[in-house]
Amino acid sequence: MTRMPLVLAATPIGDPRDASVRLVSELGTADVIAAEDTRRTKRLCAALGVVPAGRMLSYHEHNEAAVTADLIERLRAGERVLLVTDAGMPSVSDPGYRLVAAAVAADLPVTCSPGPSAVLMALALSGLPVDRFAFDGFLPRKPGERARVLADLATERRTMVFFEAPHRTAATLAAMVEAFGAGRPAAVCREMTKTYEEVRRGPLGELADWAANGVLGEITIVVAGASPVAADLPTAVGQVRALVGNGIRLKDACAQVAEATGLSKKALYDAAVARESAFRRAESAFRQG
Repeated sequence: MTRMPLVLAATPIGDPRDASVRLVSELGTADVIAAEDTRRTKRLCAALGVVPAGRMLSYHEHNEAAVTADLIERLRAGERVLLVTDAGMPSVSDPGYRLVAAAVAADLPVTCSPGPSAVLMALALSGLPVDRFAFDGFLPRKPGERARVLADLATERRTMVFFEAPHRTAATLAAMVEAFGAGRPAAVCREMTKTYEEVRRGPLGELADWAANGVLGEITIVVAGASPVAADLPTAVGQVRALVGNGIRLKDACAQVAEATGLSKKALYDAAVARESAFRRAESAFRQG
């Protein structure tokens, strides 16, 4: 029996015209469509002019555990299962991870129909560095837990991307001001690809003030990473020597400390070598004396 793959399909995050040709084909040919919200998926099909040939069933955070086993059996039986969420890529802050993990554990094929991504679009629109980034999804709802997570991210050097509900956006931006400082550059991307798309860029303090009166729509927040912490060269060389003492190669230790301090890797390497040479000369002089 030919094994059909589980297909993860990205859906438009707003404008249905962003749907790929492959998504249209998958919706029209799948044996089973597992949808986060069947009503929204049916509306998408109608907008795309697609008449699903297979059965459509609900697959969301409240029934994942129960429905996953059934979908795995359908895959084993040779059915083509399409997994879609309300917007974007399944399993990225949406249902899907449990099913993908189960399919992988069962040695069943998994493939992907790529498409719109709120994370990548927000990064591109933010005007912030995109060479390295971290996606942190939704922050905890409780203020104390949210503050602890943000405190842990205060020294993160990569650009950070967060999803947030509109009614929590003001509180989240205020918490980011406390954790990252009012001057940290950021962007709030609202209603991307929709009629009222808006991107607000500026220091976190200004964005928190703007959001204080309320924000509407789907929200993605992008925050610049922390700037390197300046350190004096002797202290940094001491950090390098400590890493070397723990078995890390000198070159790698210099790269690690340079990343954390903003100092030049070459300057650290040269200083570490010079310090080691000076130490050996002093030790040799002491023995000869």
